[in-house]
Amino acid sequence: MNPIQGLHHLTVMASDPQKNVDFFTQVLGQRMVKVTVNFDDPGTYHLYYGDETGAPGTIMTYFPWPNAVKGRRGNGEIVAAAYAAPVASQDYWKARLQGFNIPFTEETRFGSPAIKFEDPDGLWIEIIFEEGADVPSFWPNSPVPREHALNGFHSVTGWVAQTAQTESLLTGPLGFTKVGSEQDAEGTRTRYRGQSDGVGLYIDLVERPGKPHGQFSAGSVHHVALRTVDDAEQLEYQKVLSQAGYQVTPVQDRQYFHSIYFRERSGILFEVATDAPGFPADESVDELGKHLKLPAWYESKRAAIEARVKPIVNHEYGVTIGGTSQSSAQGSAASLSDGPRVNGPHQGQPVMTTGRALDEARTAVILVHGRGGSAEDILNLSQQFNLSAFAYVAPQAQGNTWYPESFLAPLERNEPGLSSGLQMIDDIVNTLGEQGIPPENIVLGGFSQGACLTLEYVARNSRRYGGVFAFSGGLIGPEGTPRDYAGDLDGTPIFIGCSDVDSHIPLKRVEDSAEILARHGAKVDKRIYPNMGHTINEDEILAVQKMLQEVSARSV
Repeated sequence: MNPIQGLHHLTVMASDPQKNVDFFTQVLGQRMVKVTVNFDDPGTYHLYYGDETGAPGTIMTYFPWPNAVKGRRGNGEIVAAAYAAPVASQDYWKARLQGFNIPFTEETRFGSPAIKFEDPDGLWIEIIFEEGADVPSFWPNSPVPREHALNGFHSVTGWVAQTAQTESLLTGPLGFTKVGSEQDAEGTRTRYRGQSDGVGLYIDLVERPGKPHGQFSAGSVHHVALRTVDDAEQLEYQKVLSQAGYQVTPVQDRQYFHSIYFRERSGILFEVATDAPGFPADESVDELGKHLKLPAWYESKRAAIEARVKPIVNHEYGVTIGGTSQSSAQGSAASLSDGPRVNGPHQGQPVMTTGRALDEARTAVILVHGRGGSAEDILNLSQQFNLSAFAYVAPQAQGNTWYPESFLAPLERNEPGLSSGLQMIDDIVNTLGEQGIPPENIVLGGFSQGACLTLEYVARNSRRYGGVFAFSGGLIGPEGTPRDYAGDLDGTPIFIGCSDVDSHIPLKRVEDSAEILARHGAKVDKRIYPNMGHTINEDEILAVQKMLQEVSARSV
């Protein structure tokens, strides 16, 4: 297995897609080599910029979320992308940025002059002036002359609390070489080099102990992708990284490359991507970026997708891509509960959110924490699911518990907390409906006590939901509790995962719950894990991730 060559691409969130197009094509002189959609969120563009052919090591990619607020830089993420340019181009680029009224600062990076500025959403873009590899394939229609053209990536900069834990990944399984360190305004900057002579060789880490994590939104880096030669070598990396303790995804077909993903211990999301098949796989080089390209599994939804995405102009061809309709179906705001409204201990407690803003999302996940947990804790599942289509919503229980006794206790002994918690979930479902997200686009899930509350809610409020998942949970109440729930779950996919020796959740209750929910119309995927304990495993995360991907695809 060869060491990682260097950078493949960087994927970032944006807000206004046309401003993004104009900045990269008209200011930086990069070619828009592909217009497609986020395969996990087909109502959102995925825009790719690079050299003439989209060579690995030149590619910046963006997911534009219209009207998204700017994110906040912090630890656990990539905060800057640096291009390389010839040393003699310094004056040209300073004048060019001034001509576009883009402010910049001048710096020195490991002895090389550099300038730093922001893209339209606040991501730091840097140009480092030093001699190195030329751009793999210069775009002849670029507004930037060839002698001053950006030569692809130079490096990316990540902020971390401790360099050592990320360094062990880079210099260990990934095969980077440590170059050296210097002082940065934020802390000690350490550089690592990939093993090739091409472009995009470096990763810089700046150590910032005790500093806060960033807030993900427009201008935030979603992930950084590293280059590997082919599928066989990628599978070797999947094996080696898994053996090193990283949770690595199955191979994802991204049409233009194949990908695996894992999050390192500081919080940075990495991808290992293959060089092939490349961007000319579905368009000739002469027409790269001219059309909205969709994978075969979305072609049947082309009209709906083109109507949903905002129109953008590709200046190379003078063509407009995308439609003008931004309307979406509105869900019912009527309460799903037939009984009177409950006012109990959880009413008035905070509800935390992350991911898509509610007024921009088509889909949502309601996450319900367990006993002793918190809304903030369970929102971390959004990072493990790693799907940007969703608004993630997490209610907070008063005193960090939804009801006082075991979920197997008589129902009256868990009141008023039980009814109050169910009401809180119902309020969130109705609020999402008011925002245009109907129940069939909502996934509800939780862990432990939160899983029990979630299953009880959907059983008492049976209808078609986008999906339901219960990590270590079952329906609430003692043996013999009547289960004559009204309504029909109408094919709702429900995932239930639990250990066979969970000290809190008896196996029989898990099996009984799965059977009852199936009788009420759910499509239940029950998985029992031998000797797992009271926790969540990787197989469960992947199962729910697949459920979420299917909900996102249906929501267009």
